[in-house]
Amino acid sequence: MSDMLAAPALMAAQYKSGYKPIWCPGCGDYSVLASVAKALAQLQRPPHEVAVVSGIGCSSRIPAYTSCYGFHGVHGRSLAAATGLKVARPDLTVLVASGDGDGYSIGGNHFLHACRRNVDLTYIVMDNHVYGMTKGQASPTTEPDWDNKLSPGGTGIRSFHPLVIALASGANFVARAFPGDPNGTADIIA
Repeated sequence: MSDMLAAPALMAAQYKSGYKPIWCPGCGDYSVLASVAKALAQLQRPPHEVAVVSGIGCSSRIPAYTSCYGFHGVHGRSLAAATGLKVARPDLTVLVASGDGDGYSIGGNHFLHACRRNVDLTYIVMDNHVYGMTKGQASPTTEPDWDNKLSPGGTGIRSFHPLVIALASGANFVARAFPGDPNGTADIIA
């Protein structure tokens, strides 16, 4: 009898909004969005119990493409906003979507302190080693010898290593995924 009263399982499609993503063809952000939806379906958290927070950049469009609560904040401040939300509403599952520029440059200080505080957030950084929206500006994770029109001969600056910094700052779970493996990425996010 109790099986008849159980709610039907939530599917990944139920976590996607009606908005069509507008990323560049072949962008890994499409796969990350699909992985987020799959992870939420694995967790079986209803969309109204999930909040997705972001800052600025291509990756930060993710809240609009989900059916969850969303907050699109200012550049580099997504972790600060998400931390406040999670502390005020610990019952919510809070995901934070960011890019390497947004998360490790202007948001770098917030990154360090979010790792140190270990508030129950899931921080997903789409790190392509470049500011994608500015079409080629080096980001903190860009290799020092990466040569392009905006950085002829490279930046000459050592790359920022976010996983090392996260561990040194006290983060309790750190992982790296690849958008070419959406199922593996979904498992890591879940």
